[in-house]
Amino acid sequence: MQNAAFHALGLDAVYVPLRASPEEVPALLRGLIRGGGGGNVTIPHKELAAPTVDRPSARVTSLGACNTFWADGSTAVGENTDVDGLLEALALLEAPATAWFIAGTGGGARAAVAAAVTRQAGVAIRSRDSKRRRQFELWATSLGASIVTAAECEVLINTTPLGLKAGDHLPIALDEAPGALVAFDMVYQRGETAWVRLMRQQGLRSQDGREMLVAQGAAAFRYWFPDEDPPREIMRAAVRDALR
Repeated sequence: MQNAAFHALGLDAVYVPLRASPEEVPALLRGLIRGGGGGNVTIPHKELAAPTVDRPSARVTSLGACNTFWADGSTAVGENTDVDGLLEALALLEAPATAWFIAGTGGGARAAVAAAVTRQAGVAIRSRDSKRRRQFELWATSLGASIVTAAECEVLINTTPLGLKAGDHLPIALDEAPGALVAFDMVYQRGETAWVRLMRQQGLRSQDGREMLVAQGAAAFRYWFPDEDPPREIMRAAVRDALR
């Protein structure tokens, strides 16, 4: 997606995946910054990247999660574009701003809570670890979120990696939130995830993470190249072609 955008605009840049252990993330980020570069941080390192950047945005500080970084001289600047990306994707689904059931407690879940606070929607949290869920709920309330029950929720959001691998169990069962109208999966796969297909069959307006990917990627692009307009349609076409 980003390489298609760089090529279309004739930019001297390349976007490549770099695998890193948690211990390697700070040095890798610093190395890219020293070279005048930038990038994105994805699962499972978004929370680790937040304290690693020199100048986190107010959003990164409040969420404790960073997914975009770039160089300002020798300074590493960090932002979280997931919130805007999620809000755009949910707007396409006409998601009601009532109550949202969020599966997960990682960086993506933090972005989902911030999006819910922006829309003034209540949140219910799902986690396999009850202690982690309680801690996350306390953090969410400190951000201004109202905690509700799953049964009250009309929007389901999967922020976990479930669905990336064949055979993964479904992140949320519809009987947990029988009043749900919308299902959004941050995971994106060729042909969509099994959960998205099932939720659509059950009558919910459903979508995987590709529109969020494009939206947050376009926002990140603007930080890397502030004098350029991201070619969204080219980026969207690249994602569509990759996920056929």
